[in-house]
Amino acid sequence: MGHAGAAAFAVRYLGGRPVEALPRPELRCVRDGERAPVGQTEFRRVLGDFASGVTVITAPATGGEPGPAGFACQSFSSLSLEPPLVCFMVGRTSTTWPRIARAGVFCVNVLSAGQHELCRAFAVSGADKFAGVAYDPAPVSGSPRLAGAAAWIDCAVHAVHTGGDHLVVVGRVAALDADGTAEPLLFHRGRFARLDGGRA
Repeated sequence: MGHAGAAAFAVRYLGGRPVEALPRPELRCVRDGERAPVGQTEFRRVLGDFASGVTVITAPATGGEPGPAGFACQSFSSLSLEPPLVCFMVGRTSTTWPRIARAGVFCVNVLSAGQHELCRAFAVSGADKFAGVAYDPAPVSGSPRLAGAAAWIDCAVHAVHTGGDHLVVVGRVAALDADGTAEPLLFHRGRFARLDGGRA
């Protein structure tokens, strides 16, 4: 039985009955002088073997801000079909996240294979990331929808959860579309890549 079959079986078995939440595990920081169970270098090396797509999360300007906000984000995923939810992870120290939180909405721009330089521009902190970048407003939130993106997902912030040194942001999807012909930009082992195995 595949994942889809297992999920369908679980839905039939539960039959709409409420599911009790499991108790939360005790989480704590590593104390001074205590060795972390997994070193950061090893963690990054192993997790770097997981190829992922690359996105830019954008939000419209709110009162008093000079322009829209945006940052490059590798940790994006679909989450739920009903209701339609997606999620992304952002560092707690991000200076862009507070602006997105104030807007309460965002657009996920799934970058296409030729947009690695655009990704690098949005990965820089403090610069005018939208200088020379073509975009139009997403239909519901008004968040920047970047020209040439392989797909876009227009969302409202649905929930925010803590996750160690990151926040897990859940978005409720209001509108979305995809180019259908564009290849996505991939990130693998610290480098941009393409589906055909070449470097971007």
